[in-house]
Amino acid sequence: MSRPQEPHRPFFQFGNPLRMILPKRSYVSPKLIELLKSFEESLAQRLRKLRPGDREEILSLSWMKCAVESLSAIHTDIKTLITGLELPVGDWDEKWIDVYLDNSVKLLDICIAFSSELSRLNQGHLFLQCVLHNLDSASSNQFVRARSSLDGWRQHIGSKNPRIGNCFTILDNLVETLDLPKIKNSSKGKVLMQAMYGVKVVTIFVCKVFAAAFSGSADKLIDLQVPETFLWAQAFADLQGFVNGEIRNIYSSGKATVLKELEAVDASVKKLYPIVQEGVGDEAETYKNSVSDLGKRADKLSQGLDLLAKEVDGFFQIVLTGRDALLCNLRVGTNMADQLQEKKNVEVR
Repeated sequence: MSRPQEPHRPFFQFGNPLRMILPKRSYVSPKLIELLKSFEESLAQRLRKLRPGDREEILSLSWMKCAVESLSAIHTDIKTLITGLELPVGDWDEKWIDVYLDNSVKLLDICIAFSSELSRLNQGHLFLQCVLHNLDSASSNQFVRARSSLDGWRQHIGSKNPRIGNCFTILDNLVETLDLPKIKNSSKGKVLMQAMYGVKVVTIFVCKVFAAAFSGSADKLIDLQVPETFLWAQAFADLQGFVNGEIRNIYSSGKATVLKELEAVDASVKKLYPIVQEGVGDEAETYKNSVSDLGKRADKLSQGLDLLAKEVDGFFQIVLTGRDALLCNLRVGTNMADQLQEKKNVEVR
């Protein structure tokens, strides 16, 4: 469950990472311990790499792209772990399957919402292209049309996407089901659930950050607290504290957006707008530089949105193929069970 972040006590990166969820005297093979340890150390390393080097990197489109890349890699890692566990789907508890399928469909909905918002933001590039085209013309009405396009851009960017609001509802539901499940008599099941818990925590964190960035508010940001015994706990706490803290600071300062490239374009628009409205006059050099800056920043924003949209689509495909693979294996397992039962019935007769 989500609670205010508390200072972490020192944690140790060695030993049995299963010691928290396994009852005393439970035997876990060295192979299982090594599989989980390798997964959690890899997760910790990915989280450390994702921590921005400085505040200016937070919620740049390039950092957001790296965040989605990390999610894709982590979700791929869990597939590798499942293979290493040699735990057939037929041996999965029904609760695990239900949780996985429920979580995966929620993630697909979130991806669709994020893709919708990225597409909406990129549509604003058309207004900026019209601005630059009009300012490059020799028409006497160039400033009138340019001003109209600037107004259109500001109105478009300032509007809200209802799908992002729905993301918060979905994410809140995921947080409510975040607690580690109780598992009996299955060391492999415990390894699987602990690893999936890590994947779920990091996924919720990244999606919450994205939703906060797209919504223009830090009100829905939360600080997830995870057990200190996990090998990735400290790396996660450092990343979450740094990113969430900076986002809250940015919004508390009165800024309307935390997206760096969008903020840069907005600054250019604000600088150019009064010149377009009142005429160039003695500000010819400032006007020329402002138009040039707007063109460069608009292109950088559009390119960044395109690249991020591709990463979100890639993550969507990873979640979708994982879900489809599980459903396929379940169908195969059911068919095999039916065939075996039919064979037994024949033998009895």
